[in-house]
Amino acid sequence: MKWFLYFYKCAGHNLKSKKQIISKGEKMFKMILKRFGKTEWITMTVVILFIGAQVWLDLKLIDYLSEITGLITVPSADNGIKDVWIAGFKMLSCALVSGILSIICGYFISKISAKVSQRLRSDVFNKVESFSKNELFKFSNASLITRCTNDITQIQNFLSMGLQMLIKSPLLAFYAIYKILGKSWQWSLATGISIFVLFSVIGIILYFALPKFKKYQGLIDNLNKSVLEDLQGVRVIRAYNADDFQNKKFEKTNKDIYNTNIVIARSMAIIFPTLYFIMNMMTLAIYWIGAYLIDGATAIMARGTLFTDMIVFVSYAMYVITAFLMLAIIFIIIPRAIVSSKRIDEVLKSTTTVIEGNETMGQNCKGLIEFKNVSFKYPQAQDYILKNINLKINQGETVAFIGSTGSGKSSLINLIARFYDVTEGEVFVDDRNIKEYKFEALYDKIGYVSQNAFLFKGTIESNLKLGHQDENVEKERIDRALKLACADEFVNALPLKEKAEISQAGANFSGGQKQRISIARAFIKEPEIYIFDDCFSALDYKTDRQVRSNLKESCKESTVIIVAQRIGTIMQADKIVVLDKGEIVGLGTHDELLNSCEVYKEIALSQLSEEELKHEEQ
Repeated sequence: MKWFLYFYKCAGHNLKSKKQIISKGEKMFKMILKRFGKTEWITMTVVILFIGAQVWLDLKLIDYLSEITGLITVPSADNGIKDVWIAGFKMLSCALVSGILSIICGYFISKISAKVSQRLRSDVFNKVESFSKNELFKFSNASLITRCTNDITQIQNFLSMGLQMLIKSPLLAFYAIYKILGKSWQWSLATGISIFVLFSVIGIILYFALPKFKKYQGLIDNLNKSVLEDLQGVRVIRAYNADDFQNKKFEKTNKDIYNTNIVIARSMAIIFPTLYFIMNMMTLAIYWIGAYLIDGATAIMARGTLFTDMIVFVSYAMYVITAFLMLAIIFIIIPRAIVSSKRIDEVLKSTTTVIEGNETMGQNCKGLIEFKNVSFKYPQAQDYILKNINLKINQGETVAFIGSTGSGKSSLINLIARFYDVTEGEVFVDDRNIKEYKFEALYDKIGYVSQNAFLFKGTIESNLKLGHQDENVEKERIDRALKLACADEFVNALPLKEKAEISQAGANFSGGQKQRISIARAFIKEPEIYIFDDCFSALDYKTDRQVRSNLKESCKESTVIIVAQRIGTIMQADKIVVLDKGEIVGLGTHDELLNSCEVYKEIALSQLSEEELKHEEQ
């Protein structure tokens, strides 16, 4: 344990005590064992028994080797070639059964590691799915991808490679040492020196290599971040001829990983040649000492016994060295796994700031929304983005939000969907605080269309039925939603219509087409509350007007919230809320605000002339 603590300290962990080091290892094992089911525990018990049997058979081989050597070196009338054959057959049987047990153990361990990794990956993914924007802000997308993939792979590697060695190495070491105790202090000294040299060399190697393991995981984060950024911004990169600039950024990250891997690979490459050298030198030392001991013996029987003991001691000493090598490999694997487990544990133990309630029903009419003394600021921000918002939106009303960039429009409607929780005040839906709702119940009430239309890989139909995967949505309902969103024209022109394939992120459709499919996705849900977050910006004026007309005619009982920059989009709303620097500076109809709100009038005149405004009103 002291060796392990020393090696782990060398890994670059700024820990104040050994208890902290052990604690991190315990947390990793607890995290792994928590993912063990009943089947895994039964399988693990079988594996331990089989490994114990395997160790016993491996060392039993040496007993039969001792018997054969004795038969050859000390012949007698009772001994014959038949006895040698019998002992040899027993050795062959032990080797064969040991090999079969090793294969079975490897198979079972692989199944356990794969199953535990599967459960761990599911837990991490589900945890990330439950994150609010606060937690997503804390962990970058690239880091979360690394934690879900590479870090969990490190845990799986530890289970598949290290778990078997962790069980086998102490059994093998203790049993082999027990077998050679009392044979010869000279041979024992040679073996002890060999083990000391082996651990000294490995300690030096780990001193330089282990800090690189920790650094490597951070570099993987950077690599994922670079690739993700390039893929998402590929059109901007090409438009500005920035390929060389981005390539240099990627190559720098890639080279850092290469250099780190080279250091690790070169360090690890020394271990096995060193092992073979030490094993050969130990064998030579035992034979050299044995030659002096045999030469000093006078009786022939004594010489034969010493020769037999020497052969047996060499075999046992090899197993001792092998056992300690396994421990050394474990010292390499465990720190890497602990680093990864800590990163995974940070995700699993992350406290979700947006906590789910227990209610499923509102207390009053459907679609009623109310903000009471709401103020909000983003995590780690100094200033409030929203200040003292008081607003009531009745069922069936169409309410629009407008204001300059950064006035808090999107932030306000994000509070309705609980992407964030209010810093101060309360938000009510159907006369119930939204914090009291179960997420599923709250989101069932809302049809949300974001500013940046996002489509999932699949078909148009599968995207429209998002949230209705367990229901049979009638084709008439799909056709109606497409018609309301003015998407039926281009969808029906496709060879497969609503069965047409959508590539990743909807890259095979234009911005306006993606936006209309997103709007249709909200229509097919038929919610109590529609939220359109500046989603009409990608539509032409004619389509914009038609979609709003369809919305007004077909969704009279639903509450509609629209965030927009275009005056023409919101002029017909029942209420228009004007935001400026996070405060409501105007509330009323279009005509009322033109006369009473200077901010609204400035926005309107910046887009349309007074004659055009009058024409739009008509």
